[in-house]
Amino acid sequence: MPRRTATMLASLLMLIALLCAGVLIPVPYSEMSPGPTVNTLGDHGGEPVLQISGRKTYPTTGHLNMTTVRVTGSQYRMNMVEALYGWLDHDKLVVPHGTLYPDDKTPDQLNQETAEEFSQSQESAKVAALRQLGIPVGTRVVVSSVVKGSPAEGLLHAGDVIKAVDGTAVGQPGDVAKLVTRHKPGQKVAFRVVPAKEAAAAEKEKRQPRTEETVTLVTREAPGDKRAVVGIQAGTAHTFPFSINIKLADVGGPSAGLMFALGIVDKLTPDNIAGGRFIAGTGTIDDNGRVGPIGGIEMKTVGARNKGAEFFLTPKDNCAAAAKDTPKGLTLVKVETIGDALKSLEKIRKGDAAELPRCTVNK
Repeated sequence: MPRRTATMLASLLMLIALLCAGVLIPVPYSEMSPGPTVNTLGDHGGEPVLQISGRKTYPTTGHLNMTTVRVTGSQYRMNMVEALYGWLDHDKLVVPHGTLYPDDKTPDQLNQETAEEFSQSQESAKVAALRQLGIPVGTRVVVSSVVKGSPAEGLLHAGDVIKAVDGTAVGQPGDVAKLVTRHKPGQKVAFRVVPAKEAAAAEKEKRQPRTEETVTLVTREAPGDKRAVVGIQAGTAHTFPFSINIKLADVGGPSAGLMFALGIVDKLTPDNIAGGRFIAGTGTIDDNGRVGPIGGIEMKTVGARNKGAEFFLTPKDNCAAAAKDTPKGLTLVKVETIGDALKSLEKIRKGDAAELPRCTVNK
């Protein structure tokens, strides 16, 4: 065989081998891409995203879209060809697999975590919206979780309302830990609680709970620091003067909080804050209306613009990353609080877009 032919054949075989390796050998990366966007003022899956009863609501126009990111599954392993394609594709982002799926958490744990974050974001969105409108929101201290195998297991349950510990009323979650740790391990501590089912029924029927009970636990030594513990995490739950339900399946994480809150405000006020415009956005929100950063901002802006958004409400701490590659025709509006967002929406309605606080690569 002539040397030139042999060389060409060897090169071809090497190329085939490399292509096969690129297709067959997995690489430790995952892919992010723009996910669905949903108008919080509209319907999804055949029913309204925001369902409010017991309070007057007003017609709305336009869009206040929450945005999402689509990611490859935890068990999926990209090959080199897919990774290279993703790196070259403007509308995709390839990241280390461990960024999305840490080794110390199982897929079930991650799913549970994102579901809990989504639930908490809905709760905080309701609180922030109502507080912004000056509508009173009640609070109560509850059992957030119970540690398996702890003294509290089977006696206290998630959702139980904690009224008092050893006869001392509690007003903040931190009060519970302070009162329990006054004891020595092995001593008894009494919790006066409203069971979760009774608390939920009372909330639904807008009445005071009829049932309280005292639960006596024996404290245990905390691993490593010798404090007395009973094995619960105390938290805060809220009571609302009317019903607000957020119906949106197959979504996780906390990043829709801001847009849910704005949707609630729009439905409860006659101002029509979206003003018929297509506005999208993202951002966590806390009970006081502060907006926090999220992940995947570049994919969310692309997804929003692809759906027709004109303006994108962007958490301040995501502004620099988002501004590096802003989709054409999309204006990034910087927000730090729900109040900031509402002021910007007012400027948009009035046609004062030039006065909007915009994202730049330096901020």
